[in-house]
Amino acid sequence: MKNIMSLLKHMKKLVLLPVLILVLFISSCEDIIDLNPYSSISEATAFSTPSLVALSVNGMYNAAELGYYAGAYRGYPFGAAFIEQGDCRGEDVVNNATFFQLTYTATYDRTTANNVNYWNDCYRLINRANIVIEGVTGAVSKGVITEAQGNIYLGEAHFFRAITHLELLFHFARPYKYTANASHMGVPYREKAYVTLDAVDEGTLQHRNTVAECYSKILADLDFAEANLPLKGSVTGNAKITRATKGAAIAYKTRVSLHMWDFAKLKTEAAKLLAYTGTNAYTITADPNTPFTSGYSNTESVFSIENSASNNPGVNAALAQMYNNRHLVNISPIIWRNMSWLTDDKRRNAASGGMINNVGGVIYTNKYKDNVNSTDPSPVIRYTEVILNLAEAYCRTASMAGAPDPDALTYLNMVRNRSLANPAAQAYTATSFANNTALLGAILTERRIEFLCEGRRWPDIHRLQDCSYFPIDGIPAKLANAAVAASLFTLGTSYPGPYGVVAIPGSNYRFLWPIPQTEVDINPTLAAEQNPGW
Repeated sequence: MKNIMSLLKHMKKLVLLPVLILVLFISSCEDIIDLNPYSSISEATAFSTPSLVALSVNGMYNAAELGYYAGAYRGYPFGAAFIEQGDCRGEDVVNNATFFQLTYTATYDRTTANNVNYWNDCYRLINRANIVIEGVTGAVSKGVITEAQGNIYLGEAHFFRAITHLELLFHFARPYKYTANASHMGVPYREKAYVTLDAVDEGTLQHRNTVAECYSKILADLDFAEANLPLKGSVTGNAKITRATKGAAIAYKTRVSLHMWDFAKLKTEAAKLLAYTGTNAYTITADPNTPFTSGYSNTESVFSIENSASNNPGVNAALAQMYNNRHLVNISPIIWRNMSWLTDDKRRNAASGGMINNVGGVIYTNKYKDNVNSTDPSPVIRYTEVILNLAEAYCRTASMAGAPDPDALTYLNMVRNRSLANPAAQAYTATSFANNTALLGAILTERRIEFLCEGRRWPDIHRLQDCSYFPIDGIPAKLANAAVAASLFTLGTSYPGPYGVVAIPGSNYRFLWPIPQTEVDINPTLAAEQNPGW
């Protein structure tokens, strides 16, 4: 297959122009990456019939699922690599192979495949979303599709544009509170479809938006998505959790608000989901394993990426392959031995079909169970996250020295209690914590346990750089990049060390990924705005 980056450099294109309209609905990378003149398949053709419009929209989902580099699918930006990278940038897993070693040890550079392709595939998806926005708008105006259907498609495109820019911010920009008004550099927020050379030339003039500007645009896109997407009760089958819905847009706004430290908005958005009833309702399943055993039919998964036997990131990236079958990433003793994680918690269940695999005393997640066909959904956001976001919002807006906030305590227990062997005796009560600061610590720990091996650790590390009560300075120390001895998993005490990968202070340039070399070589604007130190 042709090397897309060499081709783009030769043609002086941005990496955000990886595809023409054809890429939106053809999955063969040989066909996708061969950049023929745009006129060879015009926008008018691609959006000329209802079926072609639908295929173009479906192409966004395919792009979100698979990603591509080095002759294989890898699951960027929202498939398997979304989770694996988010885990391996943190300390709660141990990477055992070379796949994510440079990510895990923070020894990446401007040419390292994982961070380079994260950038590339995110902007590929953003460009696809922008092409859909332009194409669908035109199709509606010409009567090709109804306005009602067009609005749903537009909602999906705005949803993907928002969440993909958010993902870029987690890796390539400092946290929201790094400056008082979030005026520091974010990422270029791309809102135009790049399908001609003239448009690409124009795109090279766009500077990085500030973090504040990026978050404002993300929220605007999510507001648009919420207004135009259907409720999950009006769709059927897998689409309830694998297509963007109003609930998914709202849930994401709670995540965005958490990273903005806007707890009033977080409460407002979460209240919308809590008010849903009947077929539109989201609930926490009675057993923590249910979202991972039920596949695509449970009340807790808000938005997941669909994988099938014939369409998944493959043996080098699919979740069940990396975490389960090939045992390339294991749970770290750092979190496994955390004293707040009760020994009889159901999330420690190693029985057949349980939530963990014990392989010779070394602990691996078993959330992703289909190591034959790799059909497990890639969880992007679950209702439990909304509830823990809400718990944190109530806790942080109460007096931190005061008695535990009852609402924060209630929401924490909503998530934790379903995993307890004996909730009546083991549930947290107001007397469990001296004050709200201690309660906040329990909420943050619960996030680490609940979302273990779901890619959520790095975003929390990123935002907690600026926490007044439980700050994380940079990238935490972690075990060496290798399989760990079974003896290190013995419960009873917190993990005391050793740490083979030393902590990296937040002031260190390696806290952020660099803008890829392939981008700065052809984009003088971003070359001048490279992350400091790179």
